[in-house]
Amino acid sequence: MRQKELGAIPPEAELTDRPDEIPAWDDMPDDLKPILARQMEVYAGFMEHTDHHVGRLIDALAELEVLDDTLVYYIVGDNGASAEGTPQGTFNEAITLNGAAGIETTEFMAERIDQFGTIAANNHYAVGWAHAMDTPYQWTKQVASHWGGTRNGTVVHWPNGFKARGEVRAQFSHVIDIAATVLDAAGLPAPTFVHGVQQMPLHGRSMVPTFDDPAAPEHRETQYFEMFVNRGIYHKGWTAVTRHSIPWVGAAELPNYDDDVWELYAPDDWTQAHDLAANQPEKLAELQRMFLIEAARYGVLPLDDRRFERFNAELAGRPQLIHGKSQLLYEGMGRLSENSVVVIKNKSHAVTAQLEVPEGGAEGVIVAQGGAYAGWSLYLEEGRLAYCYNFFGLQRFKVYGDKLVAAGEHQVRMEFTYDGGGLAKGGDVTLYIDSEQVGEGRVEHTVPMLFSGDETTDVGRDSATPVSDDHGPDNAFTGRVLWVQIDVDESAEDLDHLISPEERLRVAMARQ
Repeated sequence: MRQKELGAIPPEAELTDRPDEIPAWDDMPDDLKPILARQMEVYAGFMEHTDHHVGRLIDALAELEVLDDTLVYYIVGDNGASAEGTPQGTFNEAITLNGAAGIETTEFMAERIDQFGTIAANNHYAVGWAHAMDTPYQWTKQVASHWGGTRNGTVVHWPNGFKARGEVRAQFSHVIDIAATVLDAAGLPAPTFVHGVQQMPLHGRSMVPTFDDPAAPEHRETQYFEMFVNRGIYHKGWTAVTRHSIPWVGAAELPNYDDDVWELYAPDDWTQAHDLAANQPEKLAELQRMFLIEAARYGVLPLDDRRFERFNAELAGRPQLIHGKSQLLYEGMGRLSENSVVVIKNKSHAVTAQLEVPEGGAEGVIVAQGGAYAGWSLYLEEGRLAYCYNFFGLQRFKVYGDKLVAAGEHQVRMEFTYDGGGLAKGGDVTLYIDSEQVGEGRVEHTVPMLFSGDETTDVGRDSATPVSDDHGPDNAFTGRVLWVQIDVDESAEDLDHLISPEERLRVAMARQ
């Protein structure tokens, strides 16, 4: 009702039914409800925090006296509100992204209710909240077939660029139109070459004609949608959609693509409330064909409905940025995304680093991947070589060397011997200084798919949240890390537990 009063949606828009797969508040266990309430309180706080800092940016533009000349897009949402928290929410999203949501029982969540919203948590609200925030549409983020999985509120502000004020535009637009709009507004052509590399033509179209003309022709007549094989097609107001999966269900439980049920919605059905597929099969078939044409045109095919496996390039069978069994990283490298580092999950591996330790010894992180919610780190703790494997923040398996790393140049190494027999198994850890064994220990469980969606690999420090609780965010290595080499599988086998200059040259010259 508030959206109608604001004019954000048409007065005739209907509130769609809640899908059976999304539980109602009254259906949730009473002992879980305080946790669910806490999740939304935390999210409300996050939104207030975000709004405050966006306000700081706007205020700064005003103080610089450039706000009226600045084209501002404010988009509230990310493909609709997110259903990645599962029906009960999550304390650590890395757990659910690895397909291990069963770890988080109601008792598990209740024990941590006061930690939601703190640095100890990587929390996410429950699906019911996502559906509520996607009002009045069906479904949520990742369900790209329905408007609840794609539509977002958007405000455009440019006082000296257009005269319209406080008006609503209904022309269909897509996020890919923003770049084309900015170029059009600035009077710039789309570049055909950047740094000598030929560019793909922009798929977006300018929204500028709609800024001052509410009756301007629709600049985008057709748009496909697809995510995890949830797919849809928009064409001149009509939509044909099919929901293949839901975000919290693994691929093993999903139907064949040919068994997906398509729905059809008319141009006057703002919220996709009335399925016309049975009444207009010819129109549905026309739009289904159009989806295949657009999918082929824009590289959507082949379709792939695997959820958790797709986070691990090797399991998914997709191209990887890094080839081979070894990778060299150098001093100063950092903020490397997970897909730009050789995969060490579910296999034996070794991490070797060349250090310069000053007089009096050194402290800090040599190399780390991930963060406080999952990852691994090799570091010096009170001058001793140390290794920490962080299993979803639930357990930290640590191994310490039994001697100090003396001043001078040294090669330190961690070898991980994987148990094998499937995913997420444990392994034995051995630490070496200049080929001398100085420590050993055990990691009982490992992360199978993904350490993090946003934390990274860093040499000489652990940026963002630290993997190990032996130190805080101020953890830069106090000596020098000259280089780090990561080896996997047979390349990790080294009888002398050292990497010679010749071996390092071979890796450095190999294609990575």
